[in-house]
Parts: sequence; C-alpha cells; structure tokens
Amino acid sequence: MPKVDDDLPSGLTPREFSARIFGTSEPRTGRGLELAPFHGVRFAPEVAGDPAAVTTPPYDLIDEAGALRLLAGGGYNIVRLNLPRAAGESYATAGERLRRWLDEGVLAVDRDPALYVYEAARGGTVLQRGLVGALGLRAESEGVVLPHEDVFPGPVRDRLALMTAAKANLEPIFLLYDGGDDAARIVNDAADDEPLLEFCADDGLTHRLWRIADPALHGRVAADLRGKRALIADGHHRYATYRALQARHHAAGDGPGPWDAGLALLVDSSRYPPHLGAIHRVLPGLSPAEAVEQARKVFRVTDFRDEATALEALAGETGHAFLLGGGDSLHLLTDPDEHALSRSMPSDHSPRWRRLDTAVLDHVLIGGLWNVPENENAIEVVHDDPSAAVARARRLGGTAVVLNPLKVADVVAVAGEGERVPRKSTSFGPKPRTGLVLRLLRPDFDQ
Repeated sequence: MPKVDDDLPSGLTPREFSARIFGTSEPRTGRGLELAPFHGVRFAPEVAGDPAAVTTPPYDLIDEAGALRLLAGGGYNIVRLNLPRAAGESYATAGERLRRWLDEGVLAVDRDPALYVYEAARGGTVLQRGLVGALGLRAESEGVVLPHEDVFPGPVRDRLALMTAAKANLEPIFLLYDGGDDAARIVNDAADDEPLLEFCADDGLTHRLWRIADPALHGRVAADLRGKRALIADGHHRYATYRALQARHHAAGDGPGPWDAGLALLVDSSRYPPHLGAIHRVLPGLSPAEAVEQARKVFRVTDFRDEATALEALAGETGHAFLLGGGDSLHLLTDPDEHALSRSMPSDHSPRWRRLDTAVLDHVLIGGLWNVPENENAIEVVHDDPSAAVARARRLGGTAVVLNPLKVADVVAVAGEGERVPRKSTSFGPKPRTGLVLRLLRPDFDQ
C-alpha cells in the first residue's frame, strides 16, 4: 500500500484518492473474508445509565443541532467521544475522556474475546440481525471487501485524527454479504438466548446485543466466511480510515497489529435484506423556477400541487425520474431525451453505471443543465425523507430533488466490476446503533 502521511494527500479527484486509500495495487493475501473475535468495550449500565441515553445513530447522521442537544443532556453520551468538536473540544480530549471512562468503570472491557450479535427490530419484526467483529482489512484488488462509493480526503482526515487520538474504533461500519450457511445459523441460534442488552431508542427500534464467546463457534464462522465477499453498505470513509491507519503503522515498521482490522457489522442479506433508501438533494442556490425551466430542455415535466400524489407518481416510474420541489408546486421530470443523455454521460463507465438515476442527476441535471458545483455548500443531502428535503428547500428558497432508491442488485453489480456509484447514491439501513460496542486499538488487546 502507498505510504499515508499524517496529512492525507490533497489535490486528487475522489476516484484517485479512493484508489490510493483502498489500495488497488496491493498483492493478494488469499485470506478471504475475515471477521475475528475481539475484547468488546461496552457501557456499564450501572454507571453510565440507560443505554438509550448514551447511544446514538451513526455520527454522520447527527447534525450540529442534534449533537448540541445530546451534549446538553450531560452524562456519558457517545457523542462526547466521536463528535467532541461539537462541544469545542479536541480529539486529544476525547481520547483522554475514553481512557478516563475506562478507568472509572463507565466503559468495561469484556474479559474474553467474542463476536457479538446485533439486532434491530420494530415491534415483533426483526429488521436486521448480524455479527459484529474485527473485520480483516483487504485491498480492493482482492475482491473481498467491496466499496461502492468514492471517498473524500476531508472526512477521512477527520476520522483518522479521532481514531489516532482515541486509539479505538468507536462505531462499526456496516457490510452485507450473501450467506445463508453456518454463520447465519450461529447468529440465529445466539439470538434465541437472553440478550446482554435490550432497549428501545428514540428511533422507534428495539436494539439487542448478544455475545458469542465460544472459540469453536468462532472457528465455524471463520470457515464459513472464508470464501465469501462483502459489500460496504455504510461507512466508506471509516473503512478508508481503517486502511489509512493500517498504512501508517506499517510505514512506521509496527508490523501486524490491531490496526489490520476494523470494527464492523456483517449482515447476511439473504436472511435479512437491507432497506435501501434514496439520498435526496437540496440545492440552496438554485430557484425552483430556474431548475424547471432548464430541465424542460431535456425532460418531460408534469406539475403537481399535492405532495403525496407527486411522490406516488415518482414511485410508479420505472425509467429515469426526478421530483423537483421547493416552490408552491412540485414537478416530476420523466422521459429524458436519449440523445441528450448520451451526450452528457461520461463514456468511461459501464452501461449499467450510466443508467443509474444518480449518475443522470449528477451529469445531466446538476453538472449540466444547472451548472451547480459539486461541494457541500452548493449541494445538501437528506437521507430517505422526501418531505424533509422539500421542506428544507422551501425554507432556503432553493430546489429539492427527490429520487427513487437505486436497486440493490445494481449497486452490487457496479461494485463487483470495480466501479463506484456516484457519491451519496445509497442509504442502506437500518444502520447499527453507535455506542453498543467499541474496539480498542492497543497491542495489549491485539486480535
């Protein structure tokens, strides 16, 4: 792997940066998919309090206002470790706090290495159940851990600074694999027992955690996973951070260690199919009137006054379709001119990639007809909530673009061919709860 300096390389395109971080040029190890047991670190309820009050959604789903609300509640919420800057604190301070919480018994380290079973349920329906463990890091060229989105230097630099200061993986990434064999049976058998932890959170879900400490079961899981591969569903920047941290230690001559793995939730998609939602766009600087006027050059436009009717019409479309909101009306874009599509879409991608709605959005609408730059000030995103996107656009005087979700099969196929879907194309869920189990990156806890 190329050396990764303290200052991650800048001046690269997202594709170039992703290739460098994910390590496409590394030789194959031949070890396949690995999810190893580790000494889990968990909040001690008798000291930390209600698990619902100290755990959160993933860090990148918490906005500044949400982080401040959680911080204002006091106590031991995980945001004090993984979002310290919301309180004006440094990552060094967060690392010191983690070590203090370990010393004070707020966090406890499990004595024996284990795999963990995590479940999210609504009512009596299990939405997700999978294994939490230490994922063996692999170069993309091995075809074992498959990213499907490019990453950007800023978020990787941010998470690398935190991970280095904390010497810990503070939340798992989320991967999918097509299993259905022995590991799946072990997961379901474990969930028949009394959980270590069970609570209802403000997301409306019941979260449960079990521990698998039997080395014989660890061996069976390892044997079952060895020939399989996994898709990164959520956590591309954190996986890239794992790889960057690994490269830094190897460049320093540290050799094998806990940095050769990263905390991950692995879900068997054949047993627990994921929910794949869309990520909608809000363009604060683009008026709805201008957006519609330019879109008419390529798309058929149908106007709606009622949001529910417009969303139903969007969901019923099988071709390229986008719903624009922000003003008094909503506008459904359909039936794009095929010649305009062929002129606008980059030729260095596969036909499947060029058919993705998010690719058409980026190249035909945002970068083409609307000439909006690709940056966080010009383009905001809203995960899986079209009404929230439309409402935000109205508040800002801008334009919301509501999309249908991509198909899981298309995402997997694109990743399997070594391509990436456009950035912010997928919102897989349910995402694992942050703070249920952490993993230390210290040689005395080497897995």
